Amino acid sequence: MQNDSATHLRRGYFASNIGRKQLIGITGLGLSGFLLTHMLGNMLILVSAEAYNKYSYALISNPLLIVAEVGLLGMFVLHLIFALRISWANMGARDRRYALQPAGDKRTSLNTRSLWAQGLLILVFTVLHLATFKYGNHYTTNYGGVEMRDLHRLVVEVFHEPGYVIWYLVALVILGFHLSHGVGSSLQTFGIHHPRYQKGIRFFSVAYAVIVIAGFISQPIYVYFFHRG
Repeated sequence: MQNDSATHLRRGYFASNIGRKQLIGITGLGLSGFLLTHMLGNMLILVSAEAYNKYSYALISNPLLIVAEVGLLGMFVLHLIFALRISWANMGARDRRYALQPAGDKRTSLNTRSLWAQGLLILVFTVLHLATFKYGNHYTTNYGGVEMRDLHRLVVEVFHEPGYVIWYLVALVILGFHLSHGVGSSLQTFGIHHPRYQKGIRFFSVAYAVIVIAGFISQPIYVYFFHRG
């Protein structure tokens, strides 16, 4: 009986708007944290090929990598599914589209209204990113008698293709808009919502997005315009 009650509560939680929003918030914050660490690690491409390759080798050879990848995939899928379900539910709840958007404080920003489209583009970007770098051309190099993948060579090769660089930068800008809304929105979902703190939360959310995206953007810009050899 207790198991049935617990199952009913879980189903009710996942079916409720607040439950779905909290799950979106949890997964969104988890993915945001991953983006920051991923960006910081990849900044080693500005240091040297050896530093970058040794860093990527340390990640790849870590026995916990598969656990981390499964966790990230789970967060990504849950985030996307629940976000799309809420977006579709909101669209379906409208009997008709407003002829004019509400003005003032009630107005929903274009960034907020397009979150679902941003999410789908980020999904496409993620799939192509994995196909390009994780499963792309496999080069090898050797440092101190240890053979490892020369991921630096692949990154340089890819980031010297102008078409890919343009696509990469556009996708990152969209990701930046998504982050700038998502971080603050996730915090508000868990009750951090007060007029006194709203400006600070908004500033933190935008600043976080700018730092993460600027770090990622610096990499293809550096490789395409300044890297030689």
